[in-house]
Amino acid sequence: MGNTHIILAFDIGTQSTRALLISSEGEIIAKAQKGHHPAYISRKSGWAEQDPDFYYKNMCRVSGQLKESFPEQFHKIEAVTLTTIRCTSVCVGSDGKPLRPAILWLDQRRAKGRPRLNRCVAAAVKAAGMTRTLQLQYRKSHCNWIRENEPEIWAQTKKYVLLGTYLNYKLTGKMKDSTASIVGYVPYDFKNRRWKKKYDLVRPVFDMPDEMMCDLVQPGDVIGHLTRQAAEDLGLSTKLQLIATGTDKACEILGLGCVNRKRAAISFGTTATITFTTGNYLEQETFIPPYDSILPAHYTPEVEIFRGYWLISWFKKEFAQKEVTEAINLKVQPEEILNKKLKEIPAGCDGLVLQPYFTPNLTMPEAKGAVIGLSDVHTRIHLYRAIIEGINFALMDGMRHMEKRGGFRFEEIRVGGGGAQSSEICQITADMFGLPVVRTQTYEVSGIGSAIPAFVSLGVFGSYKEALRHMVYKKDVFQPNKKQNAVYRKLYEDVYKQIYPRLSEIYMRMSEI
Repeated sequence: MGNTHIILAFDIGTQSTRALLISSEGEIIAKAQKGHHPAYISRKSGWAEQDPDFYYKNMCRVSGQLKESFPEQFHKIEAVTLTTIRCTSVCVGSDGKPLRPAILWLDQRRAKGRPRLNRCVAAAVKAAGMTRTLQLQYRKSHCNWIRENEPEIWAQTKKYVLLGTYLNYKLTGKMKDSTASIVGYVPYDFKNRRWKKKYDLVRPVFDMPDEMMCDLVQPGDVIGHLTRQAAEDLGLSTKLQLIATGTDKACEILGLGCVNRKRAAISFGTTATITFTTGNYLEQETFIPPYDSILPAHYTPEVEIFRGYWLISWFKKEFAQKEVTEAINLKVQPEEILNKKLKEIPAGCDGLVLQPYFTPNLTMPEAKGAVIGLSDVHTRIHLYRAIIEGINFALMDGMRHMEKRGGFRFEEIRVGGGGAQSSEICQITADMFGLPVVRTQTYEVSGIGSAIPAFVSLGVFGSYKEALRHMVYKKDVFQPNKKQNAVYRKLYEDVYKQIYPRLSEIYMRMSEI
């Protein structure tokens, strides 16, 4: 392959912005990180907003830190990539500036209307039992809420884009984005990798004028060169190109090497997900499409647990002040201390089970979080482990559902995201799923996945297969404990699977009250 090549990858998550210098050997040569404080602003209860330029300013900060701390490697950068959080919307005016704060994926506001489907389509949707799902999609759509509640903003909006698209524009002056980056309540045709046509049957669910949409490119395509202003802000050269990749989750899947049906990718991030890559268009539910993969002609069906490992942050804030204080004194992360205590609690948490739907999904819109089985034997650490087990139970639900719809079985799980740093969490996951859990060379798998299409585009590698062979490799494997797995299988079948059916009516009553 010759000499080492270096890519600068920006990875913008919900809670921080990271800049990574990534080599063609799959190594994180250097890293700079800036936490998002606050991660979002709530002008009203349930709202989650942020100034879109907040993210750009943080990109400039972390880029500057890398340049100062690693000048020799920084000057060897051959291209730039960007991967961001999904479903975060920006209204851009004719001057290229945001008209209002970005609305994040965490936002809970709802539009009040409903999609105007023609009679035949409405009847078909009703027959499929998906009327409520489409209505919820309409109401969760940021563009529908803005159109209803801020008509003056909507009238001034020249481009309605996702966060990644806006940041691409800040970097290159081009309002373009990768097909693997379009994940949000927008009229995108995932099956054909294009915007929905005006006559598409379900386009009214989140409709907008064609001219408001950005131009689409394929992963690995060049979006553009850095503008003079962006190059100055980032400390880079205008000769550098921004190469299209995908969303953070799309990059994670590729960065884990999950490129076939044998391997499931689990992300222990703010949103916990389980997904895989397939050459077949497979909807996890009718009208809920798989997302586009970075790999050509491939898709990534996915099950999401909103506010997944956000629950760890919630737990730290509400119950773990002791560990937070101890961590400050020891100069470590509080999670390190909490995770070591997980071994003190047996599988199943002495009968404590948590349902993690603090934010419901489209298929269970009325679901809420629930903790059952509390008794006087339970401690804070029981609750901490119950959170981790509860997220995994929900992901197991998703895995089994995808296996059933696809007619196959997974043989291995690969994990990424912050939670994957914990060997204790990886072992619990192996025990619960009854499958080997693989951790690759770095938990910064989204950055690795973002760099891969850039190296292929630059000709460093002749194909994605070759790039994966050089850039993704196993670090360690956690084998399931059969005794522990037996406990979890019984808990899953006899307890966890019964919680939602038994409580769904109560959840609905609570919402009404």
